[in-house]
Amino acid sequence: MNLSTEISLIILGILSVIFPSCKREETKKKPNIILIMADDMGFSDMGAMGGEIKTPNLDALANNGILYKQFYNGARCCPTRASLMTGLYPHQSGMGWMTVEDLGTASYVGELNSNCVTIAEVLKSSGYNTYISGKWHLVSDKNTRQDSDKKAWPLQRGFDRFFGTLLGSGSYYTPNTLATQNTLIKAPIDFYYTDAISDTAVSMMQENRLTDSPFFMYVSYTAPHWPLHASKDDYEPYLELYSSGWDSIRQERFRRQKELGIVSENWMLSERNPEAPAWNALSNERKEDMILRMAIYAAQVEVMDRGIGRIISELEKNGELENTLIFFLQDNGACAEFISGKNRDLDSLGTDKSFESYRLPWANASNTPFRLFKSWTHEGGISTPLIVHWPAGVKNSGRMSERPGMLMDIMATCIDVSGAKYPLQFQGNEIPHLEGESMLQSIINETDERASAMFWEHEANRAVRMGDWKLVLKASEKNPFDDEWELYNLVDDRTEMNDLTKSYPEKVEEMKNMWEDWAQRIMVYPLDNRSWEERLADPMAITRKYSEGKNPVKKDSLND
Repeated sequence: MNLSTEISLIILGILSVIFPSCKREETKKKPNIILIMADDMGFSDMGAMGGEIKTPNLDALANNGILYKQFYNGARCCPTRASLMTGLYPHQSGMGWMTVEDLGTASYVGELNSNCVTIAEVLKSSGYNTYISGKWHLVSDKNTRQDSDKKAWPLQRGFDRFFGTLLGSGSYYTPNTLATQNTLIKAPIDFYYTDAISDTAVSMMQENRLTDSPFFMYVSYTAPHWPLHASKDDYEPYLELYSSGWDSIRQERFRRQKELGIVSENWMLSERNPEAPAWNALSNERKEDMILRMAIYAAQVEVMDRGIGRIISELEKNGELENTLIFFLQDNGACAEFISGKNRDLDSLGTDKSFESYRLPWANASNTPFRLFKSWTHEGGISTPLIVHWPAGVKNSGRMSERPGMLMDIMATCIDVSGAKYPLQFQGNEIPHLEGESMLQSIINETDERASAMFWEHEANRAVRMGDWKLVLKASEKNPFDDEWELYNLVDDRTEMNDLTKSYPEKVEEMKNMWEDWAQRIMVYPLDNRSWEERLADPMAITRKYSEGKNPVKKDSLND
């Protein structure tokens, strides 16, 4: 019995209760919706974005759909997921920071609060069956035990079926907090999480065909988030490719991006990150180590793409591809975090004996042409390609769109195409107005523009985009509220190389005030300034600090 069949039987065996058949004719005409998210994948990694990693299935979705070049995420793992699921800014859903701790204020609870609704909760009201296969990461870490409060687990937030992990990261072979429905389980022998996510998604689609209802399915991969785990058969073909090093890869990706029309001819490639050495300055031993890391990372992306191919094939086999709306996006920019376990020898890399990341220089290449990474609000931290594939709805497929967009727009679009109603009250709780704007007109008519400004805050890194202008700030650990804003015109300079603050002081002041108004409205303040140790020692200290009007911030590098 192969792994795919074994996983399918496991999931279908545990999830044996079939949905009631829904005979309504109007329900059949509504599109299925599949929302696919990759984890810690760089802006330029897939082939359609100029990358050399083999992603034929994602490339085909882009080539036969719409590729949005100016779409944005939330800079970090769980804040992005909170915004994606609720159509709100992460602070409004209680996820202003991370799931590792409740910081003592409503915006920083660390799991989805009761004053928001998920896409699943909204679409269920319109006759959809709802599924999730993969990473959740929207429940407090302390509530991931079997005997913990499950109010923020997927089934309690609108999903009919759940297979995946509750935490943000872990082994691909023996993942922590692996669960089916509301029950934690152990991974079977010969388990590989990326394949299990794909196989279960296929099983869920097979189950749904026993009903007459459309489905919403959230396929949430952990690939290619650290640790570097992949089989030798998958990563070995990449070893020779990456022997050219990150400097060469960046240049080659940038060249292809210009050919593809991803970047404008007048944009400059950002300089190599100051913390990344020149490839030719490395010793042969160090090169060997770094080549292997990038090869494993690439294999993780390719395995994910193969799984997406199985999902597409299942839709094609049953005549469902035509009227299935598929989204693909990434949760943040490439990850430069230095993660290392006890076994760092080359023989252990890729196996469950190691727990490693691919490191900053390769993340710099993954984010070509941008600078900075996950956690920051410069383009390298918040930019993602967005693929929209829907043969029955997309006009002039195979095109690229310049329409700017943000995570909340996905919820608004799903509501628009499904005919669902977004509630302002749900289960006795007041729900904020939806922050997203539907993209449906840009999908079917090509004429739509986003009307509203877009805002960001994560660990005091801040940004606002209004039209073609972007004001952005990278917070320092010493004086984050004394740091200088930077201003860019993204039409001329999306790689953020030419700061225009001195040339347009009025624009800077206008956009700073916009950001402050937004921050007050969604309760960004107070921000936290404590070390990780201080947070654990006294979780409520933040409440006392900010009642005294103190607002400094310390940036942490935490697992997510």
